[in-house]
Parts: sequence; C-alpha cells; structure tokens
Amino acid sequence: MYKVAVIVGSTRPTSSNLKLAKALEKLAAGKLEFNYIDIASLPFYDDALWNDPPAEVIRLKREILDTDAVLIVTPEYNRSIPGILKNALDWPSRPYGESVWSGKPAAIAGATGGVSGTAAAQSHLRSILPMIGLTLMGTPEIYFQSRPGAFDDDGNVADDRIRTNLGIWVDRFVEWIAKTGTPRRALEEVERASSAA
Repeated sequence: MYKVAVIVGSTRPTSSNLKLAKALEKLAAGKLEFNYIDIASLPFYDDALWNDPPAEVIRLKREILDTDAVLIVTPEYNRSIPGILKNALDWPSRPYGESVWSGKPAAIAGATGGVSGTAAAQSHLRSILPMIGLTLMGTPEIYFQSRPGAFDDDGNVADDRIRTNLGIWVDRFVEWIAKTGTPRRALEEVERASSAA
C-alpha cells in the first residue's frame, strides 16, 4: 500500500477541503495510506533560517521524505492558493539541491462553495508543482463544489454519481503512483547516509 503525504491548504477544522480529503481517504481504503501533514506551525519562509532550521521544517521534510506520493487539497483564495500552502511548498524545496519533493508522484483536488471548484487555484498549482520536482497527474481532475448536504453524517460524499467518479479518481492516482513513483528509501537509511556525508 502506498503512503501519501496529504496537505490540506486550509487549517480550519470544518474546512470543506479537509472533508473532501477525508472522503477520498475512505474511498482509498486498502489502496492508499493517508498521512496528514501539519502546516499550521511552520514559520514564514526565510532563507536565513537554514543556518539553524526550525524543528517544524525538519519535521515537515522528514514526513514528506517518508511517503510515496503527495496529495494537495486546496481552497481558492482570490483566484489563487492560500499563502499557508505556498509556504508549505517552499520550505521542503530548499536548500537548493535538497528538495524532498523531487520525483514524487502528486495529485491535486479542491473544494469550494462556488461553481468554479477551485479551478484557478489548481491552475496555479499546476505551474508550481513541476517546478519543485513533483510528477503531477494531469487527469482526471477534481473540482468539487461543496454545497450544504455535500457530505453525509459519516463524512462520505452524499451524491452517488460524484462518489463513483471520486472512486475512479482514486484508482487513477494509485495507477499514477505505480507508474511514475520510485520505492521510497527507509527514513533511517536516508538519515544514515546524511550523517555519513
């Protein structure tokens, strides 16, 4: 089973994007293991901080390194991605030459109350993610309109047709990881190599 780093671009506990991620997790049961990454505690990116990297940054890089793939589920703020998400993308890509994103398969999803379904935010991510080394799945895409009643009391997507389509998306993501990913090295092995260098 593949281990996926899940980054939700909203820290609100009742976020539609967190609900969407949790619904995808249920559909991926037995195929993908979701590891939710905390991005709320990260400091603002500052290159000078690499002299003494904050513990939150080291933790973030290790958690991403120890996964097979990445899923980003984002809201849309002012036709773009939230600043907190951009910050969480920048830290693991640095220092130069030490990005932990490189070569990892990735996918994007997003939920909003509007009919655009985060299309503009996802478009921006599609220009950012390949630049930091992620191997991005092109299709199918998820532009989820989160209206009242979109999720049932158990956290499932209420609409049968949409739930079926999300199941297909999950299967394609699993195939994408198998096709483009490389087996992750055990975290202990990576740390041993780093300390020996």
